[in-house]
Amino acid sequence: MKKNLRLAALAAALLCSSGSFAVELERGGEKGKEINGTCAACHSDNGQGGKKGEYPRIAGQQVKYLESQLKSFRARTRVNIPMFPYTQERELSDEDIKEIAAYLSAIELDTKMPTYTGNEDALTKLLMADKVMIIPRAEGDLANGEKIYQKQCAACHGKTGKGRGMFPMLVGQYTNYLQRQVDLYLKGDRPHDEDGTVGVLNALKAQDIQDILAYLTSIQDAGK
Repeated sequence: MKKNLRLAALAAALLCSSGSFAVELERGGEKGKEINGTCAACHSDNGQGGKKGEYPRIAGQQVKYLESQLKSFRARTRVNIPMFPYTQERELSDEDIKEIAAYLSAIELDTKMPTYTGNEDALTKLLMADKVMIIPRAEGDLANGEKIYQKQCAACHGKTGKGRGMFPMLVGQYTNYLQRQVDLYLKGDRPHDEDGTVGVLNALKAQDIQDILAYLTSIQDAGK
């Protein structure tokens, strides 16, 4: 009997080792989904954010980055008043932070409208369309933006802007949210890297930054 149970468990694990369902189980699971119910009030059920960037996209973001920012909000080393009550230890423990970060990082948002087969009901079509996120193209010199991004930003944020480790994904993020964060970095209200408040962004012209933001909107479907 015990042997059969072990075999059944192994079979279930193998069946779940591929596909989005397995990702959800292994990287966030039901606990992460439950916690996301609170986050969804501002960031939406699928983590797209909202109000044109007032609330940032958090779906698909790097796990380590999400964890570090939630802990920074909790410790109030990153000032964001709306986040304080939700990240206090009575609300989010270290384990909860790991769960929600893993859950959110596993969410994939399409950059193209879905192709319907004709067999979907209205609710299914709505849910499929709701997981599409296309950031409007920003104006700027794409060639200049690409040149600067690949030289100054890609080492940390990745060649396609998907982020890396502790460094966040930039592509697919609201342009005005990114601009707002840049402004905070330049004012010294938010440190850009481990070296303090002065970093790469301080050496760039305003137009260069705009060109980078424009470039990011042009590659949001990179790798798809």
